[in-house]
Amino acid sequence: MIRRLARCVREYKWAALLSPIAMIGEVSMEVLIPLVMADLYDYGIVLQNMTVVVQKSIQLVICAICSLCFGVASAWFASRAGTGFAKNLRHDMFHHVQRFSFHNIDKFSTASIVTRLTGDVANLQMTFQMMIRMAIRSPMMLILAFTSALNINVRLSMVFCAALPILVVALVLLTPTVFKIFDRMFKKIDRLNMVVQENIHGVRVVKSFVREHKEIDKFTQVSGAISKDASLAERILALNSPIMQFCVYGCMIVISWFGAQMVVASGNNPDLGLTTGQLSSLFTYTTQILSSFMMFSMVFVMITMSRAPLKRCYEILTEQPNLVSPETSAVTEVKDGSVDFENVGFRYAAEAKHRALKEVNLHIPSGATVGILGSTGSSKTTLVQLIPRLYDVTEGSVKVGGTDVREYDLEVLRDEVAMVLQKNVLFSGTIKENLRWGNPDATDEELVHACKLACAHDFIEAFPEGYDHKIEQGGTNVSGGQKQRLCIARALLKKPKILILDDSTSAVDTRTDASIREAFRTEIPGTTKLIIAQRVASVQDADMIVILDNGMVVDVGTHEELLQTSAIYREVYESQRKGDE
Repeated sequence: MIRRLARCVREYKWAALLSPIAMIGEVSMEVLIPLVMADLYDYGIVLQNMTVVVQKSIQLVICAICSLCFGVASAWFASRAGTGFAKNLRHDMFHHVQRFSFHNIDKFSTASIVTRLTGDVANLQMTFQMMIRMAIRSPMMLILAFTSALNINVRLSMVFCAALPILVVALVLLTPTVFKIFDRMFKKIDRLNMVVQENIHGVRVVKSFVREHKEIDKFTQVSGAISKDASLAERILALNSPIMQFCVYGCMIVISWFGAQMVVASGNNPDLGLTTGQLSSLFTYTTQILSSFMMFSMVFVMITMSRAPLKRCYEILTEQPNLVSPETSAVTEVKDGSVDFENVGFRYAAEAKHRALKEVNLHIPSGATVGILGSTGSSKTTLVQLIPRLYDVTEGSVKVGGTDVREYDLEVLRDEVAMVLQKNVLFSGTIKENLRWGNPDATDEELVHACKLACAHDFIEAFPEGYDHKIEQGGTNVSGGQKQRLCIARALLKKPKILILDDSTSAVDTRTDASIREAFRTEIPGTTKLIIAQRVASVQDADMIVILDNGMVVDVGTHEELLQTSAIYREVYESQRKGDE
């Protein structure tokens, strides 16, 4: 996992390398300062030698300035490397998600993917910055300070070895428990994001059913569970600090006791034992050595916390899309808009017992208009989603232009199939920007023409800004019928060989529906049109009407033929005619 995510450093590798190098310089200066201070006291102040005092004072100032410069450089490089790493990681994850099929997205859930791209990446950024600074500072401080302490007095320096086992045991005992808690907490954060996302997206439904209190209770419950886990983890981690403090002050007491005896025994003579300046330096090294232990424990805790985000981001990056273009000899041209279903069977999950589609055999000639009718749950949407290969068939094959869809380059295939889905989606931006999703190079005249075909031009012109009218996220500031017509216009701008309308005129009146169908007949006669509808009137002029029931094609024919041969179609037609009367 670390190797895979380390690739995201890329162009910031020099900053990632220079930060620890600068940190080594800062640590070296910090370790040198106590030695200079000892000489200043022992050979300058005690002996009242002003020449030594001035020399050592200058050395102290130089060391302090160098330490400051190295520290600033290390922080700057680490910040640049950390933010760059996070930028590249988000880039790689988002681009990889764009290749996901519906199956891949369903596996993670939308809320979980959002959390991984935001919160998890932020956690990894902070960990990465700490790793290239503190993870270097801690061992370097430990090595240099301990070496300097040994140089002063070997016997007193051995006291640090007694503290090490205590610190190691504490880390080994605390880490596994904390990791399990954080792993559980991040999953609950996914759940919290899903609750918030559902509430904001469906706020109109929430208010219309007066369910605000229910939503608040749901949010409070999930948020409380996260708070409980976070508090438990923090309480466990809080044990680390008193353990560290115990070791620090324990070592200082031991050094004070034996060091003072050695200073008194030596008569403050540097050649006989331990001087006062050296003892004060040992106190400083004690703090540096044990603070490096404490720093190391913080790094260890940070790594523990980041294991869950690391794993979650790695899962996104290594998830293999189950729908990909052929590696070699992919077909790069769609011959025409003909569609053939040959013994097609489909399951949404390989282990599912229920088949959404069963033994479907259909031939749709290029340029034909096909109506698809069926009760709710009869797999109408599933059928048409197999054409642009949003899902792969479980059995049989689907052919477009006489070629199996699995042999096409995915981008080429989907570029020739325009879909207006059941759930119409508009993006934040102007109407022009939304329409140009269909064709980025479309001229203003082409936009107007497509909107006239979709019966959208009149209501667009009624806006003060016209085609520059701002659409809010999700298209919440336009009506359902307006949204549908804008999505139809967007699809028409692709000039596809196949146009699929998945119940996409349900929110418009019958007159507008008829106008749109008439525009289809006259303006795009060569495009194969598949229209899923609930109203018979929307498809009765079609060249072919397909009746689906329980995932099977039960009847196929024209309006007149089905009235004679299909009991299901006749029943639907008569019930709707009576309703109109």
